Amino acid sequence: MSGRRVGFCLSDKKRRRMNLDAFAEFCAGHEVEVVEIDLTQPLMPQGPFDIIVHKLSDVIVEAEHDSKSQQLLANFQSYVSAHPTTVLLDPLPAMTQLLDRFASYRIMSKLRNSLRDWRICSPPYLEIHSSRDLSSIQQAVMTQGLSFPLICKTRVAHGSLSHEMSLIFSTGSLTDVHPPCVLQSFVNHGAVLHKVFVVGDRHFCVERPSLKNFPSGPCDRETIFFNSHQVSKPESSSDLTELDEQMPCLPPPSSEAVAALVRELRVQLDMALFGVDVIINIHTHTLTVIDINIFPGYEGVPQFFCSLLSHIQSVLDKQSSVPKATCSLESTQSTSAATTGL
Repeated sequence: MSGRRVGFCLSDKKRRRMNLDAFAEFCAGHEVEVVEIDLTQPLMPQGPFDIIVHKLSDVIVEAEHDSKSQQLLANFQSYVSAHPTTVLLDPLPAMTQLLDRFASYRIMSKLRNSLRDWRICSPPYLEIHSSRDLSSIQQAVMTQGLSFPLICKTRVAHGSLSHEMSLIFSTGSLTDVHPPCVLQSFVNHGAVLHKVFVVGDRHFCVERPSLKNFPSGPCDRETIFFNSHQVSKPESSSDLTELDEQMPCLPPPSSEAVAALVRELRVQLDMALFGVDVIINIHTHTLTVIDINIFPGYEGVPQFFCSLLSHIQSVLDKQSSVPKATCSLESTQSTSAATTGL
């Protein structure tokens, strides 16, 4: 890996969350140069790059209505096309589809068949493309086999608004739906969310608080509006996460089932840096996939730096057939404190 140059193209927020300065220092200790890419400047003088790690979600979403972002994205794509030996982590088409919950939920819905032996599934869902009369939405909910309560999520899976969700308890409250969005059957899961963080061939499971159990079936309760990021933060303290009843602890997800899920999604998504939100159904103990995330924060993964560098090494070594250098766990100890704030 000596002399390799790794370009990073991230928003300021992502750069801070990842602690890119600390990662650059860590890589320098392994003779790898990290270069921050400035999209507002010509890319040619900033290169060459052996690999580019990016999260262009902001630019991709804004490019739909902003000419400046369209130009930035076009410049980036032109550079990548002109340098086919530069590895892109991850491919732009793969990342773009995960920005659309319509697309990602279609992928999730296929897991029941491809992972049938592992009893992995995703809840029934419904795409709401545009404002329709209430009766047609009610009919679609029944036809698609959804059950109350329902979680309503924005179609765009990026930005602060993507965390604004609602819990709908009756057909009458479907007036609170604001298309385009996704309706998903809520599955009681004991207020525990398991976030699976994927870095190439490695993955890590981190437990987070989540929504409490609610009675199944329609009721006259008013719609609950909430921010999923606030509810599922590690230090979250919310009435929405406090169980109303005593219940035995659910078994953790099967490590074999999670590994099978990650393998399948890596193939389906053609991605190496992503997260999967899974829950355990309190009645069936089925592993249930409820969301997929692009290049997540990896908060709670103490060896993220080592894992990311190892994956970068692996990708480039496969490309050049150079014997792989290894990143020892001992070398991560000095940086583990820096990574816990991801």
